[in-house]
Amino acid sequence: MSTVVLGTTALPAAAYAGAVPPPPAPGDQRAAGYGVDADDLLDSLGRCDQISDGRYSTDSGRPENIPVCDHGPAVSWKADMDIDCDGRRTERCNEDTDPSYLPTTSFTQSDGRYLNSAKLPFIVVPMPSSTWDYRRSGIRGGSLAAIVYRGRVQYAVVGDTGPADIIGEASYSAAKALGIDPDPATGGVPSGVTYIVFKDSRVSPIESRSAAESLGEDLAERFVYGD
Repeated sequence: MSTVVLGTTALPAAAYAGAVPPPPAPGDQRAAGYGVDADDLLDSLGRCDQISDGRYSTDSGRPENIPVCDHGPAVSWKADMDIDCDGRRTERCNEDTDPSYLPTTSFTQSDGRYLNSAKLPFIVVPMPSSTWDYRRSGIRGGSLAAIVYRGRVQYAVVGDTGPADIIGEASYSAAKALGIDPDPATGGVPSGVTYIVFKDSRVSPIESRSAAESLGEDLAERFVYGD
């Protein structure tokens, strides 16, 4: 991300106490600082231009009916949410709380340690396969993702990989932020979660929630309103 340096230029009148900013022009929500909400993101996806060579299951034994869609600067899929509690061992994520617990994640923090799924919102992408190789879509560990569920948006990073034929998983922290039961044994939701991943993006450091939020707001506004 570029750094904006503020000089000594005089502030506009609306920046002073007591000043009332003028109302935004119709259709100029981005300039007015209104940001992007869940409906904005979903509406901007439009139709699905399938990029995957085939479709994914949400869980083992379920129908293969989830495509990965291309939207120019981003890809998306709509699936369930299983809970990933892998990575650094914590009170919430460990062998006792998660029957499928692994002490590793596919990607690591800037200090080399595995990610903390109890604290860091991240999503899981399928391992590369003939169906879809996320790397060919400009996606890697630390790429910026937006998760949309029931009117909420949570910005996250790509933090782990899962089975090559299954899609729809995010960290304990991501689920909790979206109001989804984060219990790795019994939580998650069976449908209705939209995952959007921005191509050629990177949150640095990967473990910074504030960096993900800042970059997410910027990329989401560009995606919705254009450059």
